[in-house]
Amino acid sequence: MPDTRSIAQQLGSIVGGENLHQAGREDSVCGVQPKFVAEPRNEQQLAATLAYANGAGLAVIPRGGGSKLDWGNPPKRADMVVSTRHLSRIIEHAWADLTVSVEAGCTLETLAETLAQHGQRLAFDGLWPERATVGGVLATNDSGSLRLRFGPLRDLIIGVTLALPDGTLATSGGKVVKNVAGYDLPKLATGALGTLGVVTRAIFRVHPLPHDATTLTCAIDRVSEAQRPLAQVLDSKLAYSALQVRLPDSERAEAFIDILFEGTQQGIAAQIVQLETLAAPFRFRESPPSPWGARRELHAQLGGKQTYSALLKISALPADAIPALTDLTTMGVSLVHAHAVVQATGLGTILLSGDEQHVRHIATVFRERMQRAGGSLVALGSSLLTRDFDAWGDPGDALPLMRAIKHQLDPCQTLNPARFVGGI
Repeated sequence: MPDTRSIAQQLGSIVGGENLHQAGREDSVCGVQPKFVAEPRNEQQLAATLAYANGAGLAVIPRGGGSKLDWGNPPKRADMVVSTRHLSRIIEHAWADLTVSVEAGCTLETLAETLAQHGQRLAFDGLWPERATVGGVLATNDSGSLRLRFGPLRDLIIGVTLALPDGTLATSGGKVVKNVAGYDLPKLATGALGTLGVVTRAIFRVHPLPHDATTLTCAIDRVSEAQRPLAQVLDSKLAYSALQVRLPDSERAEAFIDILFEGTQQGIAAQIVQLETLAAPFRFRESPPSPWGARRELHAQLGGKQTYSALLKISALPADAIPALTDLTTMGVSLVHAHAVVQATGLGTILLSGDEQHVRHIATVFRERMQRAGGSLVALGSSLLTRDFDAWGDPGDALPLMRAIKHQLDPCQTLNPARFVGGI
């Protein structure tokens, strides 16, 4: 590996001295301290930066807004952070074709404001839109309640450009919704935590903004009783956009079901009438305080000074989501409190708080329970991570294939080494 001075000279010649600086404590990644932060001004500079790092044996941590930089395992090495801060343009909004092409460093909030000018949106409700970038949400595959109606990011992205570790800029997909040419790099890169390549731009299909929206909430005495009304809604022909179950405090085990209707006022009114008939005797009432920020509120409570806490992301079969929450409420009794938000798709976020030993025990037991049922449990943040408890859990039978793809695209382990599933 070249010495620090030589590295700085080479990187400075690629991105410009004003776009390269020494990394500070605020640039550390899960406690691992890099040496440099490079901020390329375009995707060609970014690709050239990766090519140099790859040849020099430097480990690179891609970074967008940094809002989810503590997700995943700590990197094995971290020599340099490569930021997409300057890649923030909205390249083309083809509003008539319902597509938008945007650079990876653009924030979700900026993208939403631009699309709204033509009455459109990216039908995706990720965390921290004011900070989170397009590249970051693709790398982490973050998704919220709108996933139920509009699908995950893998269904919304139709084209991508990736900067590969060898300096290649690989493009796949196109600017029209019905495009099947080439390898499906967009889906491959989504959720790969930046271990295969760095997203430099993406093309999404967009949807019209709704004319109106109404949220209804049903209070349930115990979380176990939420299965019946939830199943009734799921099995119905109601045209809802989002459906979730909230568990504010496992000690009381009271739960709330939230449902979002979007469309015209007349259409929404008709949907509400059908819901009242369908879900009787359960009563859904309008919810003035929006409950759709509940997932973000759980993240905000992580790391509070009052007690030890850990944040988990679960993935379950939709039919197993409520039974899983019910089991969780009985595991810790009064020793561990669980607050949860679970989408009807089976994805959920859970905050455990209490004594550290008990929180770790419940997280371990609950992960085993989820995996036996065909689901998974991922630790968000570093509070739980140890040699015996990594971020991802059992990778399953897909690990050999995932390692083969990693070796094909990043044989030198340049990007985010050891941060992903199975130490990839």
